[in-house]
Amino acid sequence: MGKVFFVRQGDYGQGAVDSAVKRVFDHFGGISCFVRPDTRVLLKVNLVSGHDIERRVTTDPSIVRAAAKLVLEAGATPFIADSPGIDSFQRAAEKAGFVQVAEELGIECRELTDPVDLPPAENADFKHIQVSRQVLEADSVISLAKLKTHGQMYLTMGVKNLFGTIPGRLKAGWHYNVGLNREKFASLLLDIYAGVKPTFTLLDGVIGMDGDGPTSGEPYSFGLIGGCVDALTMDFWLCRMLGGKLEDYPLYLAARGKNLPQCELDAGDVEGDFSPDYVFPNVKLPKTRSMRLLPRIPFIERLMTSRPVHIPEKCIGCGRCAAVCAAHALRHENKHLYFDYGKCIRCYCCHEMCPVKAIKFQESRLLKMVNFFTH
Repeated sequence: MGKVFFVRQGDYGQGAVDSAVKRVFDHFGGISCFVRPDTRVLLKVNLVSGHDIERRVTTDPSIVRAAAKLVLEAGATPFIADSPGIDSFQRAAEKAGFVQVAEELGIECRELTDPVDLPPAENADFKHIQVSRQVLEADSVISLAKLKTHGQMYLTMGVKNLFGTIPGRLKAGWHYNVGLNREKFASLLLDIYAGVKPTFTLLDGVIGMDGDGPTSGEPYSFGLIGGCVDALTMDFWLCRMLGGKLEDYPLYLAARGKNLPQCELDAGDVEGDFSPDYVFPNVKLPKTRSMRLLPRIPFIERLMTSRPVHIPEKCIGCGRCAAVCAAHALRHENKHLYFDYGKCIRCYCCHEMCPVKAIKFQESRLLKMVNFFTH
């Protein structure tokens, strides 16, 4: 039995999605292999911030509904949960369609709050990570991830989805602590994933996102729903299937640094409707940095990394960008942003939280030259 199972699914029609999601679970023995009767199951959605469903920023409600119905059929109690970076949870969850799913099925839709220490996994690099108490008190966690590109981390899929178990503004603190080092941030993601131990990861790739993800890219029809017990293996295979190079993927570099066995990919890992050598055509991947050249001198690091720049004509003056900046590297005045690039840690949270795509990436000349000769 393959470690990763992909089903071809071209739209979000509920009946077809229900069948596809059941087929994914059935490949691994059925939902009863992951959910016990009379238990509480946290459905960890991808809820970055409040966006219309058609933007394809968040997990589609049809995927959430299909997973929740299977959990209910298994005799367990699911609840939908996440912690957006800056938005009101209620507003964001309503725009994403999660509140409506919860009301329809008579289950809870809750914000992840109340940070507590996550017991560190063996060989964890980060010993003091706080996640929501609700994550640790749930009997099991099913991660409902979204297939998207990511300006800072190249891609965001199964493993990255668990970063949302850190409540609210604590996420910004981690961005600041890790700074420009993407591989170090990826190591943090690995430690969160290993500590939370999701029982299953279900991936919404029906319509994902390429370009400047995870919020300002363009919808891309991958036509895929994926599932796995080991999200790291799935993420590595999808990097290849999107046309990316593992050496450009910080998560892979961090896993290789930890000598994790998932770095050794085998074609037998992948089963279902997509072969392991399938490559999605014309996927636009981020070029915010030359991932294969990783100088550790901060000054050189900044020269090698794209910087965020403002597009004044698109700005609505909401101030979310300045509010989310953990490095206090920008100020907002009269629909104009002023960046202090000496302080900027290139986490791109300002870009991620902008609701109108008024912040873009600008490559340095050095980065353009490196990308030209290495891609």
